Amino acid sequence: MSEMFSETVESQLVGDARVLQQGLVSFPEEVLARLGVSDGARLKLVCKGDRVVVMNAAVYAMEKLQDRMEGEAERVGFGSVEDADAFIKEIRTERIR
Repeated sequence: MSEMFSETVESQLVGDARVLQQGLVSFPEEVLARLGVSDGARLKLVCKGDRVVVMNAAVYAMEKLQDRMEGEAERVGFGSVEDADAFIKEIRTERIR
């Protein structure tokens, strides 16, 4: 996320959002398309100083999970992706029985 703040504001400017009644915010369609969201989707607002980054909440959650899981496979003894895949298949097979 920090790399978003390293670029100039001008290079990131896509359009303007409008604040409506009761604090509702309306974003341009192009912004919503770039975020991969549609009606009813949740957005995550990340503040840094006087700037706010708007992110697709699902993408934000996945990034946080990936950050927290980094190195865990090696810590528990998986030497490769194939090791982890084999373990997952084994667990799934046991649950089916």
